[in-house]
Amino acid sequence: QVQLVESGGGLVQAGGSLRLSCAASGSFFSPNIMDWYRQAPGKQRELVARFTRGRSTNYADSVKGRFTISRDNGKNTVYLQMNSLKPEDTAVYYCHALWGTDYWGKGTLVTVSS
Repeated sequence: QVQLVESGGGLVQAGGSLRLSCAASGSFFSPNIMDWYRQAPGKQRELVARFTRGRSTNYADSVKGRFTISRDNGKNTVYLQMNSLKPEDTAVYYCHALWGTDYWGKGTLVTVSS
């Protein structure tokens, strides 16, 4: 049984930084894709950053240059370093993995105050 558990969310002022973590548990878990999505109030869930098994990364235009996704395969953990945060980054951030099927974490709330 695969579980994804996010941590690191919280309240931060505009211009600040946060680092989100997503720890994956489960035997032989080797996803093709691990990524971060977010969902702001009243909006659809959107892809923020993606890390593929081929170690390529993709970012939403709105976060390029500010967010960095990284992965520690030894710990089966993916991170999202978020710098220069803006109020429009406020959302629930979800970890997602694709390994035969989709796996989702329960989300962690990031609130950026102006």
